[in-house]
Amino acid sequence: MKIAVGSDHFGLGLKNVVCEFLKEKGVEYKDFGVMTEEPIDYPDKAKEVAEAVASGEFDRGILICGTGIGMAMAANKVKGIRAACCHDVYSAERSRKSNNAQIMTMGAYVIGAELAKMLVDAWLRSEFQGGRSTRKVAKIMQIEKEQFSKE
Repeated sequence: MKIAVGSDHFGLGLKNVVCEFLKEKGVEYKDFGVMTEEPIDYPDKAKEVAEAVASGEFDRGILICGTGIGMAMAANKVKGIRAACCHDVYSAERSRKSNNAQIMTMGAYVIGAELAKMLVDAWLRSEFQGGRSTRKVAKIMQIEKEQFSKE
């Protein structure tokens, strides 16, 4: 499994924790930055990571900003992406099992390093369960298809 990881300047510290955790776990990843605390706009990083996941270059992505909300909103604008903001283990698991989310977002101002590691671990171990969820995810993708076809 290959993971794309990115953050804005607010998420830099937590991104570094996540990258170190992935390295310790032996998970292949690419750090898309940021590498400094110089301010950037989170939609730029969300787009970069989400496009890398949507293209198939990476299996999943992790994005971090102050709250995780902006990154999720921006990543979800990339066709084919389902990004979920996760701040507890149950949500991290369900985002994969029920929603087949390819991107998890987190907020550095909302959660700490140890919880972030727990979320990433739970998210990486979780797989889409299919079943009744298959129909619901298909409906999400149908909405996207209809919206893109209007453009």
